[in-house]
Amino acid sequence: MQQKDVVIGIDGGGTNTRAIAADIHGNILAYSIKGSASIYRESSVQANVQSAITEVIGRGGIIESRVIGIAAGIAGFDSPEDLEWVAPLTAVPGLACPRWHVNDALIAHYGAHLARPGIIAIAGTGSILIAINEEGRYLRNYDFHHYAASAARLLGYEAVFEVLAGHTDSSDEKLVARMLAHWEVQSLNELYSQASGGFDADRKARDRRFGRFAPAVTEEAALGSAASIRVCDRAIGQMKTGIELLGAAFKQNHVPVAFIGSVACSSYFQARLQEELQIATNKQYTVVQPQLPPAAGAILYALEQAGLPVTDGIIHRLQPSGLLLRQALEPSSFTASRFRP
Repeated sequence: MQQKDVVIGIDGGGTNTRAIAADIHGNILAYSIKGSASIYRESSVQANVQSAITEVIGRGGIIESRVIGIAAGIAGFDSPEDLEWVAPLTAVPGLACPRWHVNDALIAHYGAHLARPGIIAIAGTGSILIAINEEGRYLRNYDFHHYAASAARLLGYEAVFEVLAGHTDSSDEKLVARMLAHWEVQSLNELYSQASGGFDADRKARDRRFGRFAPAVTEEAALGSAASIRVCDRAIGQMKTGIELLGAAFKQNHVPVAFIGSVACSSYFQARLQEELQIATNKQYTVVQPQLPPAAGAILYALEQAGLPVTDGIIHRLQPSGLLLRQALEPSSFTASRFRP
């Protein structure tokens, strides 16, 4: 009988799907990158996820009967009703094994904190704050009906609103120049005309374009643009509040926090959010680097669900090594999951 000794981990984000296959000792056998896994982003999500799974099986020379199970973190999987569209994503014909589906923030947490207590602050294509406390309780800022408006597209929108409302000074000259170039217009009057017409009627296309402007906002904030600083600081204040809400669920006084996604990991957000957390009053927050990328976190989740041990050796072998593997597993610019709202 063929030994069952392979698990597959899926990081199904709003922009990319990253899949890895690993054996039960943590040796990475193959990896793949495909398009979005979120039904709220595009219609070809099933083909994207299934082709990622098929590709790692093929590249790894893996016989399907060796696969113990698939753990898939999927962007937009927020309620039991969502399983109707989530479950078919991993239903690869001929592959008969357990499939575990969760929100992609959970596997990001597993990777960041190695399934130990802590908080992750995700801000990229979307925004969400996730905690797992000492008792294993899983909490999101969404559970409090709290939302930190720190998603890339929202920074883009807010920066444009600040500029078009006339809230600028000499420190914002470069921000304005980058904004005009991004929207391919010659003047603020032209940009205002686009804005008053709603920009692009296609919401997804519009959101993507605003999201692509977010790096300019965070970069200009770091360079002293007053408008960019206001936009970023509003989002950072909301993220701090959400972290403190989740921190109250911990018994321990010291709570580790990891940042994920290119907004949260931008130099301005990292520096300012660390400053803000240092003056938090309910807990002592320590900012830590994520230990593993989300796709590797999905491997840990799969091993746990299969009842298999997770050792230090497994964690070490799941660390990305080599440029191509790092590019395959690490979230790229502004590709953290798109969470609703």
